[in-house]
Amino acid sequence: MQKITPFLCFNNNAEEAVNFYVSIFKNSRIVTTTYYGEAGPRPAGTVMTVAFHLDGQDFTALNGGPEFTFSPAISFVVKCETQAEVDELWEKLSEGGQPLQCGWLKDKYGMSWQITPSVLIETLMLNDTDAEKAQRVMKAMLQMNKIDIDKIKQA
Repeated sequence: MQKITPFLCFNNNAEEAVNFYVSIFKNSRIVTTTYYGEAGPRPAGTVMTVAFHLDGQDFTALNGGPEFTFSPAISFVVKCETQAEVDELWEKLSEGGQPLQCGWLKDKYGMSWQITPSVLIETLMLNDTDAEKAQRVMKAMLQMNKIDIDKIKQA
């Protein structure tokens, strides 16, 4: 059992967003859906929460109202092994959303994602022993929206 579960607050489209995310990531599914009752604060019978798994990670989505919005201050990093995986996730998650710099994007629900090749993480995040190489990779990455693994390796 996972000890910490990200809890995502949506205005009124949690179920739609969860269906979108589950359709993108392999080994994903909706676990349970709960509904508001007569006590409110939303209309009885409307979706309150959706518990779901994305590729082994537990999440819960809540229809909490318009006062809850997402910010890039919180994002989900998706580690990718191949350019094909980067391309597929980037295309699907950015549809209707906004591509950003350095492998970041905001999806159509306002959630921020970092679609990150493992080779980039190894070079930058794990502090490659070759500082000049790490700087070349950083410079290359800062010029990209979607990360291009071949260009990262060339750097």
